[in-house]
Amino acid sequence: MAVDPVCGMYVDESTDLKAEVRGRTYYFCSTTCMQTFLRPEQELRKLKRDTAVALVLAAPLIALAMVYPLIAGLARWELPGGEQSYEDFLAYLGIVLATPVQFGPGYRFYRGTWDGLRNRMTNMDVLISLGTTAAWGYSAFVTFLPRTTLESLFGSANRLTYFEASAFIIALILLGKLMEELAKGRASDALRKLMDLQPRTATVLRDGKEVQVPVEQVQVDDTLVVRPGERIPIDGVVVGGTSSVDESMLTGESIPVDKALGAEVFGATINKAGLLRVRAAKVGQDTALAQIIKLVEDAQLSRAPIQRLVDRVAAVFVPTVIVTALAAFALWYFLGRQTFAWSLSIFIAVIIIACPCALGIATPAAIMVGTGKGAENGLLIKGAEYLEKARRVTTVVFDKTGTLTKGKPSVTDVIPQGEDAQEVLRLAASAERGSEHPLGEAIVREAEAKGLHLSDPSEFEAIAGHGVRARVEGRALLLGNRRLMDSAGIRLGSAEETLARLQEQGKTAMILAADGEVVGVIAVADTVKEHSRAAVAALQQMGIEVVMLTGDNARTAKAIATQLGIDHVLAEVLPAQKVEKVKELQTQGKVVAMVGDGINDAPALAQSDVGIAIGSGTDVAMEAGGIVLVKDDVRDVVASIQLSRRTVSKIKQNLFWAFFYNTSFIPVAAGALFALGLGILLHPVFAGAAMGFSSVSVVTNSLTLKRFRPKL
Repeated sequence: MAVDPVCGMYVDESTDLKAEVRGRTYYFCSTTCMQTFLRPEQELRKLKRDTAVALVLAAPLIALAMVYPLIAGLARWELPGGEQSYEDFLAYLGIVLATPVQFGPGYRFYRGTWDGLRNRMTNMDVLISLGTTAAWGYSAFVTFLPRTTLESLFGSANRLTYFEASAFIIALILLGKLMEELAKGRASDALRKLMDLQPRTATVLRDGKEVQVPVEQVQVDDTLVVRPGERIPIDGVVVGGTSSVDESMLTGESIPVDKALGAEVFGATINKAGLLRVRAAKVGQDTALAQIIKLVEDAQLSRAPIQRLVDRVAAVFVPTVIVTALAAFALWYFLGRQTFAWSLSIFIAVIIIACPCALGIATPAAIMVGTGKGAENGLLIKGAEYLEKARRVTTVVFDKTGTLTKGKPSVTDVIPQGEDAQEVLRLAASAERGSEHPLGEAIVREAEAKGLHLSDPSEFEAIAGHGVRARVEGRALLLGNRRLMDSAGIRLGSAEETLARLQEQGKTAMILAADGEVVGVIAVADTVKEHSRAAVAALQQMGIEVVMLTGDNARTAKAIATQLGIDHVLAEVLPAQKVEKVKELQTQGKVVAMVGDGINDAPALAQSDVGIAIGSGTDVAMEAGGIVLVKDDVRDVVASIQLSRRTVSKIKQNLFWAFFYNTSFIPVAAGALFALGLGILLHPVFAGAAMGFSSVSVVTNSLTLKRFRPKL
């Protein structure tokens, strides 16, 4: 049995509509759902138009309905040319303004009701159409009846209507739907931005000459020339030249990777330094970038539609109300021997008192306030489903680089070996002055921050994969790794132990030698963000498991995890494996929130139950995430889960109040007190008042969310 990708209903593959999209077959329960799926932009424009029309037409009705109670019983307004009362004026104006809303913008709810009933489901649209039609239908009925007829039918000549209720509810629900749609990011946007990373052209060697060709024409085993600053067009192997390549879009790691003969390179990564010649190994849909695009697409399209609380309740509530109203009518008409009009008033009273208008706004009202409050606190929540799911999160998976850490290297240690620490830093920074390597830039930044005077090197040579050779103030300097020292025949001596200790801590250690002697060791590492530990501790106190996921090596990952108090670490994980790790946690019955900031995190963000993207990260990560942390503060992960729990709590409270005021009067509306001889019969007017009061209580309760404050 297939599932409609728009409304989540089960559909019959043999009889329902289907469409082929990007090689996949989708089944739809109606033409409307198909058009919504295939033409999201047109549907959004239509929703904007319907919302505007409903608000414009409902506004005067709401305003006049608020004025009427103030003047009722005090004065009657005589309109020019007639003796109609303000009551009549409000009724006639109501049918003029509310009818276009009911059957214009409100038509989508009738359409949804038909789709639901056709699939034997009572969804949200059934509730809305039933409630608003009851209010509109009764109002239209009494509008055109003479007052003498009104009095004979209902025992009162008052012509009170509920047009403002039907129009207002439709306008409010459409506004909620519009706000939700505007807040949501679409998978197509994320995929488009991923595709934009792919270079459009490539420089290929053909018959010994460099030729610019579209990247689609590159074939396996072609030799490509990639200059400094260019993106590598395909996945391949280096067959000439040395360089460092920025692979942060793929691995999330900020430090470029040195590439020499035989090294693998990946499409869309950036060649930072030297000229490279690359033999194409994977092209087109086989490249790592193309696989990431496919993972994002698959994860987002396979997400099951969330089943809202209201829809589950509606499956029982709506049929019960209809049966109750019909039973009350039949009992009074056939057994109670009352007139048809009297019995009809009982039916109308039951429908109106049980009108699910408050039920219809119970979720949107809380969601609107909750998402608004989230925005005030730097939490962009793209849809109600993310708020609903975030409250059930049992495991939070953090990407390391750029999420828990700052994402760029910083100097952590300067350990002298016979020289002053300040002098070691000054000499190293002078040697790296003008360097474009992130490690060198980190050393220069640290020296400048300390106000050290730097000298320009008279000689400079970058040695790929080893370090740099320079002459500063007449001194021959070497700054780099152990291999650089070994090649120069320099003994490490006491620096050996220091080097091992720093590397054990997961830091990148560089040795500085001057005139053939080791004078110091400088350690550089990606440092932890100041609030990361507090965020991890807060989540653990909430009973939520915290996992750190990274493409970095196990030693570095373990060192960072120890600082943060994280016990569960998954290291050396590639992008495709990140998705698999998330799936593994989900198969264990865990509700997973993934927190990341890079393109490499996008598939895992999409696969997770709740994707939380860091605002300082890539556009693709923010598109794939359901919640975006604008302030780049991981403590907001805690705040988003707390806000989710509070908002869903309000939704449940709203549903209770929506039922309490309405259903508690259903026996009265059905004539129970009258049958007991008390002579009390609930007039439809009072049924409408109770209906309105339940809506007010729902909105008021939702507004208390404005007092939300994160607890950290």
